[in-house]
Amino acid sequence: MNSPTEIIVASPGRINLIGEHIDYNDGFVLPAAIDKHIYITLKKNGHPSRGAVMSKGFDHTLTVDLNNLGRGTEGWHTYVLGVINEIQKITTAVKGFDCHIESKVPVGSGVSSSAALECGLAFGLNELFDLGLDKWQLIKIGQRAEHDFVGTKCGIMDQFASVMGRAGHSMLLDCRSLDFEYIPMNLAPYRLLLLNTNVEHNLSSGEYNVRRQQCEEGLQLLANRFNIEKSFRNVTDEMLKKSKTELGQTRYDRCSYVVEEIQRVLKAVAALKEHQLDKFGQLMYQTHEGLTKKYEVSCPELDFLVALSKNEPAVLGARMMGGGFGGCTLNLVHEDAISAFVDKASIAYKNEFGIDLTYFQTGPSQGTSLVH
Repeated sequence: MNSPTEIIVASPGRINLIGEHIDYNDGFVLPAAIDKHIYITLKKNGHPSRGAVMSKGFDHTLTVDLNNLGRGTEGWHTYVLGVINEIQKITTAVKGFDCHIESKVPVGSGVSSSAALECGLAFGLNELFDLGLDKWQLIKIGQRAEHDFVGTKCGIMDQFASVMGRAGHSMLLDCRSLDFEYIPMNLAPYRLLLLNTNVEHNLSSGEYNVRRQQCEEGLQLLANRFNIEKSFRNVTDEMLKKSKTELGQTRYDRCSYVVEEIQRVLKAVAALKEHQLDKFGQLMYQTHEGLTKKYEVSCPELDFLVALSKNEPAVLGARMMGGGFGGCTLNLVHEDAISAFVDKASIAYKNEFGIDLTYFQTGPSQGTSLVH
C-alpha cells in the first residue's frame, strides 16, 4: 500500500463526565472526545532523518534529528519528541517529515490538549508512513510518551478518549480490563458548559504523581492486610474503616475517595441510561466534594464556581474537571439559561478573584481522524 505524501489530522480534546483520578487506580471512567481539536498537517520532506515541527502561536520551529532526538526547549516539544521516541521503539519506518500544528483546544483548561497532540501526531505518522499500528497501540504510545518523556504518570483515559471518541456518545471505560461501552448522551434540554478559571496548573510539577504514590501505598497496605488481589475494585468501605489508623488520615482519604468514585461512575452511567439528569447532576457535585476534601486537588477558584452553581435552579450539577489545581468546571446547564448563568458567574468571579472568566459549550465528538 502506498502511503500519502500529505495528510491533515483532527485530534480532539476530551472531557471526563465523572471518574476523575480513577484511570490510574483501576476504576471506571466516563470520558468523551469533544468538538475542539488540534489540527496537524504532516508531509514527507524526502530527508532520511530530519523532521521540522512548527506550532502556530510559537515563533520558532522544532528541528528533530530522528537519529538523535535529544530534549526540547519548550513544553510542547516534549510531547512531540516523546511520541517519536515511542514509535521508534516499534518501527524504523518513520523518515523525514514536516509538521504544522494548530490547536483549537484550550490549553491548561483540563480538556487534555496534551493527549490530543500526542494521539494526533502518532495517528498522523502512522498514516503518513503506513506503519500499520492499531488504535490501542496509538493510545499506549501517547501514554508512554507522557510517562517517559514528560514525567506525568497518567492513566490511559485521556489518550483513549481522544482516539476512540464517537459523536453523541461518552464511553464507559474499565481501566483494568480496557473493555469499554459507548453510552448515548441524551442531555437535552441541558448542555455541557465549561467555565475556565484561567488558573495555570502543571501536573508534572509533582502533585499528580504524589497522589498516585499515596494511592499505591494505601492499596498495597490494604492488599497485604486483607489478602486481596491488589486492585481498588476489591476494597470495601469496611476494609478502609478497619485500616484507618494504619493508613493515616491522608492515605485513608485518598483511598476512600477512589473507592467511592468507582461506585459513583457506575451510578452515573445508570442515571444517563435512564435519562435521570437530576441524579447525574447530584453525583457530579458529590465527586467535586470528594476531590476537594479527600483528594485535595481543587483550588479556591474551582470551589467558588461550583458553590455558585448550586444556587442556580437551571444548573443540575457541576464539578472540577481534569487533573486539578486550576482548569475548568464542568456544568450541566439548561440551554435556555446558559447566557444568564455565564454573565452572573463572570461578574461574581471577577469580583472575587480579579480574573476574567472564559467559557465554552461542548458536546461529544468523533475521535482522532483524517480531515484530508
